[in-house]
Amino acid sequence: MMKNSFSGVIPDCLGAHLQNLWELTLDDNQLEANSDSDWRFLDSLTNCSNLKVIGLAGNKLRGLLPGSIANLSTSMEFLSIYNNMIHGQIPQGIGNLVNLDSIYMHLNNLAGTIPDSIGKLKKLSNLYLYDNNLSGQIPATIGNLTMLSRLSLNENMLTGSIPSSLGNCPLETLELQNNRLTGPIPKEVLQISTLSTSANFQRNMLTGSLPSEVGDLKNLQTLDVSGNRLTGEIPASLGNCQILQYCIMKGNFLQGEIPSSIGQLRGLLVLDLSGNNLSGCIPDLLSNMKGIERLDISFNNFEGEVPKRGIFLNASAFSVEGITGLCGGIPELKLPPCSNYISTTNKRLHKLVMAISTAFAILGIALLLALFVFFRQTRNSRKGEHALLLISDQHVRVSYTELVTSTNGFASENLVGVGSFGSVYKGTMMSNEEEVVVAVKVLNLQQRGASQSFVAECETLRCARHRNLMKILTVCSSIDSRGLDFKAIVFDFLPNGNLHQWLHPREHGNQTGLSLIQRINIAIDVASALEYLHQYRPAPIVHCDLKPSNILLDNDMVAHVGDFGLARFVDHGQHSLPDISSGWATIRGTIGYAAPDKMDGKALDKKTHKCT
Repeated sequence: MMKNSFSGVIPDCLGAHLQNLWELTLDDNQLEANSDSDWRFLDSLTNCSNLKVIGLAGNKLRGLLPGSIANLSTSMEFLSIYNNMIHGQIPQGIGNLVNLDSIYMHLNNLAGTIPDSIGKLKKLSNLYLYDNNLSGQIPATIGNLTMLSRLSLNENMLTGSIPSSLGNCPLETLELQNNRLTGPIPKEVLQISTLSTSANFQRNMLTGSLPSEVGDLKNLQTLDVSGNRLTGEIPASLGNCQILQYCIMKGNFLQGEIPSSIGQLRGLLVLDLSGNNLSGCIPDLLSNMKGIERLDISFNNFEGEVPKRGIFLNASAFSVEGITGLCGGIPELKLPPCSNYISTTNKRLHKLVMAISTAFAILGIALLLALFVFFRQTRNSRKGEHALLLISDQHVRVSYTELVTSTNGFASENLVGVGSFGSVYKGTMMSNEEEVVVAVKVLNLQQRGASQSFVAECETLRCARHRNLMKILTVCSSIDSRGLDFKAIVFDFLPNGNLHQWLHPREHGNQTGLSLIQRINIAIDVASALEYLHQYRPAPIVHCDLKPSNILLDNDMVAHVGDFGLARFVDHGQHSLPDISSGWATIRGTIGYAAPDKMDGKALDKKTHKCT
């Protein structure tokens, strides 16, 4: 009775009158279930002791998945309820249906964990749970399914490591992409010789190197490990995967050279190694691969000449974008000719010769410079990039690639604000094996004063600690994908936006503003932060740009003062100290909020904030 136009609720007397029923297929109709009472038909089906097949996919079934599904006949072999709107958890009693061959529960709203009892279904060959809201770890008992050939757990929120027990399953298809899995890829999983269709691990948080056992996947067609945090080199054993057609490794931290064994993959159609730290020359073997249709090695550290044979003759079929060390190639690439190109090795040799020839002069200059720096640092406060180093001691430094991953490539949908010196993006990062939401402030270094603002903010926040100040998590001072300087500061993400949005709700599409009590509490929070800054030792701090848009609100509407890009220290005589950013801004602050008597560049003091 599948693919008709049946509608309404399935009769709850169905099983009572058809006790010898062994197959019920109602897929692709318009049947509904909105309440617990609408699912009573499933209770009645427990009377059908010979029932083997239930097909309810592609209907409009809603509500909680009843626990009575675990009381169906132990003769059940096929259970299909996918593409509905069912929520709730998979019952622990699912393990009672020991003769099940196939479970199709994908494309629903199921939540909770995958029950350990799934390991009792020794005859299961197909388990499709993808595109739900499942969380928790993949149970190790899944390794008991010694007949499982297809496992699809992708598009969920699964965490923890991939169980090595999966290596016991004779899988043909393994789909774990778009979860939150951590840890290494178990070598046992890569030793499943039956894997043939797909092994997909993309967009998780997997770490470690790609095990050499990947070469055991000699029947595999698609390998996708992109969008993780894998390190190390590409295993030479990958060349043993003779059937491989799609090899996707982009967006990791892989390093070293492309192994020559890649040339053995005669059936390869797509090779994507972009967004890694690969180096060396582009191997000529890639131009010898006649069947390849797409090659992407962009945003790596390759150098030398781009070949002019094979796929490298078709500019639309390959990409070397974001690699500054290349020369030659077809005219469409607009790379410098290799006759004018000096390799990195030759440059280093030239520098070495120059260094040897002027050794004594350089040594003398270095000694003088070292003495100068030593006495300067002894005499003066630690400033500038020293603050950055101190922050690095307190926090794990984050790389440019990690920030790209956490913000989905600085996507516009993650943009939460734009300021004078840069933009702020919402992102997710790992902290103590937990995912946290962060705010990533990316400095626009083309803007005058942005670099000094970065140093000033690091200097101010490196030691200052107060519940009403923005908390700095880490910093990034690196090179971006275009080879340009890149600086960013990572803060806790405060979900309630800034005070300006709450004071002017209509401008920002909000329906409600602040109550009187909330306004008073926010004023107290800001005053507490300023008191702390003004009493700070060894030298008080003046914010210089205090305004509603620089006051952020957390979940509990507690105010936090942020954006210290214009901040500076004052001495105990209430006069501003010479600071790291002096000379780059005549007017410190925003017109309309800055103190009028300080708009002409006069010395700052702690009274500056009174006007604000």
